Amino acid sequence: MNARRFEVYGTVQGVGFRPFVYRTAAELGLTGWVANVNGHVEGEVAGPPGVIEAFAARLRSDAPALARVRRVRLTKGTGPSYGEGFQVRHSAPAGSDPAGREIPPDTAICDACLSELHDPADRRHRYPFTNCTDCGPRATIIEDLPYDRNRTTMRAFPPCADCAAEYADPADRRFHAEPVACPACGPRLAWEDLRGEEALRAAVKTIADGGIVALKGLGGYQLVCDARDPHAVAELRRRKQRPAKPFAVMVDGLHTAASLAMISASEERALASPERPVVLLARRRHGPDPLAPEVHPGLTRVGLFLPTTGLHHLLLADLARPLVVTSGNLSDEPIAVDDAEARRALAGVADGFLAHDRAIRARYDDSVVQFAGRTRITVRRARGLAPAPLPLRARTPVAGVGAQLKHTFALAADGRAVLGPHTGDLSDLAAYEAFQASYGHLRHLTGIEPRVLAHDLHPGYLSTQWAHAQPLPRIAVQHHHAHVAACAAEHGVRGPFLGIAYDGLGLGDDGTLWGGEILVADLTGYRRVGRFATAPLPGGDAAVRHPSRTALGHLLGGESLGSPRPYPWLTSHFTDRLDPHELAAVTAMVAGNVNCPRASSAGRLFDAVASLLGLADRVSYEGEAAVLLEAAAGGTHAVPLAHRVVRADGLWVYDSAPTLADLLARRLGGEPVARLAAAFHLTLAIVTADLVARAVAEGAPRTVCLGGGCFVNRRLLTEVRRRLRSQGLRVLAGGQVPVGDGGISYGQAAVAAARLSGEG
Repeated sequence: MNARRFEVYGTVQGVGFRPFVYRTAAELGLTGWVANVNGHVEGEVAGPPGVIEAFAARLRSDAPALARVRRVRLTKGTGPSYGEGFQVRHSAPAGSDPAGREIPPDTAICDACLSELHDPADRRHRYPFTNCTDCGPRATIIEDLPYDRNRTTMRAFPPCADCAAEYADPADRRFHAEPVACPACGPRLAWEDLRGEEALRAAVKTIADGGIVALKGLGGYQLVCDARDPHAVAELRRRKQRPAKPFAVMVDGLHTAASLAMISASEERALASPERPVVLLARRRHGPDPLAPEVHPGLTRVGLFLPTTGLHHLLLADLARPLVVTSGNLSDEPIAVDDAEARRALAGVADGFLAHDRAIRARYDDSVVQFAGRTRITVRRARGLAPAPLPLRARTPVAGVGAQLKHTFALAADGRAVLGPHTGDLSDLAAYEAFQASYGHLRHLTGIEPRVLAHDLHPGYLSTQWAHAQPLPRIAVQHHHAHVAACAAEHGVRGPFLGIAYDGLGLGDDGTLWGGEILVADLTGYRRVGRFATAPLPGGDAAVRHPSRTALGHLLGGESLGSPRPYPWLTSHFTDRLDPHELAAVTAMVAGNVNCPRASSAGRLFDAVASLLGLADRVSYEGEAAVLLEAAAGGTHAVPLAHRVVRADGLWVYDSAPTLADLLARRLGGEPVARLAAAFHLTLAIVTADLVARAVAEGAPRTVCLGGGCFVNRRLLTEVRRRLRSQGLRVLAGGQVPVGDGGISYGQAAVAAARLSGEG
């Protein structure tokens, strides 16, 4: 007999790995033991050498579906007699081993548990908290590692005899399932003084009667109402202070989803995946839309997702209708997790609270993805996706502390990065405090202790200020370099690449605001080779919420690059519909250069065009004007607008003045808004291809990395990628990492790690 010690690293706790090891060893006739140790799994086996080698191979090849095995290490065993059979031992105390501590994300209820939920003969019939080793809460309940019940919020619920028997039975799928529970011993629903099934019935009646329910979900509270009821959805908008941003809709299955939207194979796989993200889909255009118009006002796409928990399944089954299920917060605040906090924050929003007595340890909002063809675009990385590790070469532990909007942070060490969940806008005090709490918790769980912090150049970002307050060395990373570095790092690009960064605003290294940038870069640095023409932003940050001001900035003060600005008789057809007092004030600001920072921003150009076409003069959320412009374009065929690329100060510059003049002239001539919106998208893609071609002709790399929030726009991404590929270029876009500011922290960490190691 031979004895070997094994260590398995990766996402191997909370995913049924020890039971899998037990069954594999028993099947092969090996003796020994397995245990959770810190953040990995280890043990010993004894048996014939060839059988042990087969066992080690199966640890990688046959691992549970939710596991991610990064490394299997075999060494010489201690050699004592293990007695008969194979044992699952108690976990060893936690230590400090950042190489092995990976946290499993929460996953949706599996088919086996769902079958029990709906089986009247099963003891878990209609029990909302049914789970097993293959599904259920993980990241949101874990307080510490190793992953055992007493280190989760489930420690408040000692298992009953039946659950304990399942937990101890190697043949049961709940063998060592730490959150195992049932109606006799597990968490219970609550609605005021009602408990269990009565509480659920009260919530169902409230929603059916047109009310709004605050529901305690996996990673925080959610607000729920009937998605078919215009009054209920409009009232939710009013109370939540969310006038226009679309709501996500939960449906009972793929069949219902397909009745509401057109779904590709890639989109269907995402919808039905254990991660259960919200997937942005093209609405069906034929027949009446069963959803209330207030769900997605003015848009051609709808965010759908399938139920994540037994509680969601029960609600949908009892109500038999699609439900708006949105973040339990007021606009721009973080999602509520604490019961008292939720009742305070949502008292004026919800007509009732469907809570339960299992605490939420970590805040995780819903993830959001979409697809451009088969290319996945991550809009928000949160529940189900975070904190699963991402690849990143980092010899020195580092942290990227993110940007200001759509905030995330990243912790990186030992070849991987952990991207923290979406926080929100850090300008909100509650979101800033949520960031600090989440950072501390995830740093503790992963065991990653950063030695260096990477932050944005902008001194006004609260993330930058927080980094400066920490007793650690810092590396400043330019915003748009971080965007394209995030794409490069995700795809393992090590050498130089050409980066295209299109977004709203980011501070450039020259102290001006950037946003339409062509960079030749590697992970350690960059040089700017192209940009968009600059224009003033009247009122500074206020212009973000007033696209009409941005449009006036372009018309009245756009950069002089040799092209005439649109003639007054053209611009008057736009200015005549504006408030005369605001028009006079903005005109004076631009003329006197008062509070009018200049920006080379692609995102703000989208805003300007949306306003010029009458789609949005004021917006209620960042990016709304661009979303409306993409929706207006639809599938319309277009002829490009006039455009011009010039050389200025050693850079290739897109002169947008001819584009705006042509847009106004064609609109005055009666060309439909849809065709002009489509023409603008096409024009930007042509301009991008032109800028890139000129840079490549001067020796720029032929690998192109796309980054920035503008590439959430499917039409722009698709057309840019098609045109660049036709030039024989390799074109990459983020898939797992958010393409917008939610991916900035990952890019910051990648840049810092590369600079510290001296790599490109």
